[in-house]
Amino acid sequence: MTKIKTISILGPTASGKTGLAIALAKKLGGEVVSCDSMQLYRGMDIGTATPPLEERDGVPHHLFDIIDPDTEFSAADYARVAGEAIADIHARGKLPILCGGTGMYHDSLMRLTSFEPGERDEALRDELFAFAAEHGNEALHARLAAIDPEAAEAVHPNNVKRVVRAIEIFETTGKTKTETDRMQVSGEIPYDNTPVILEFADRAFLYERIERRVDIMMEEGLEEEARWVLNYPNLSKTAYQAIGYKEFAPYFRGECTLADVAAEIKLATRHYAKRQLIWFRKSDAMRIVPDACGGGKVRTPDDMADEVISKLR
Repeated sequence: MTKIKTISILGPTASGKTGLAIALAKKLGGEVVSCDSMQLYRGMDIGTATPPLEERDGVPHHLFDIIDPDTEFSAADYARVAGEAIADIHARGKLPILCGGTGMYHDSLMRLTSFEPGERDEALRDELFAFAAEHGNEALHARLAAIDPEAAEAVHPNNVKRVVRAIEIFETTGKTKTETDRMQVSGEIPYDNTPVILEFADRAFLYERIERRVDIMMEEGLEEEARWVLNYPNLSKTAYQAIGYKEFAPYFRGECTLADVAAEIKLATRHYAKRQLIWFRKSDAMRIVPDACGGGKVRTPDDMADEVISKLR
């Protein structure tokens, strides 16, 4: 089996992934495939830092703005649509370059080898969420443990969304999530992937970049975008998890100031970046240090791209 060559640009938010991916695409004849769970959603461009057309520098981008905010979307769903995009890019003689910070989505793509659509039962999901609200997260988790002990062991009771999904898989397919996962990784992975992780030497500097980015988002109209998102009919639970939107809810109710909202978004984003760093730390990948030049500056995307290319040879 001839594997498809791919490169993955991964790392925490505000680390410069998009710039590096575009620079690599221009130098290597590539196209960018989003690996971000929230940039998939239409109308959420400011809060998710979706690169505008003018910043893409003529490089084709895929899996940006492809679903509406009322659509639930899983890591398995992502693996399927990303696999289709990668196959199309490869068929046209271009290099697929994945770019994003959602480690779970990336790992699913690189692990899953069959992409049967997962069954959805919205009524069942609503019933399970209501059960957790009435009886407690532990009670719902116990239901999962009774049917799929391995899946229950792998997920915390407070991660209600994942507990619900695991129960839903069993109820709609007759197979446990554990069994389904094993079936999906039974074949050979079709990618020859080179993961590249952006890793800051000075975490405080990364946090400063995050705070500047939030300030810019506020200036660009994040408040109005958040108002639109939070009022979206049947907003999906997936979309609601995006940082930069739910933090506005108290402000819209008149319970806090805009400055309070910005502070909450900055805090939530710093915490998210920390989780991303922990997730990618376990990966055996090429490491690129954006702030290696020191002095509170970051290297140019072209400079980092040249380093990546030199290590590929």
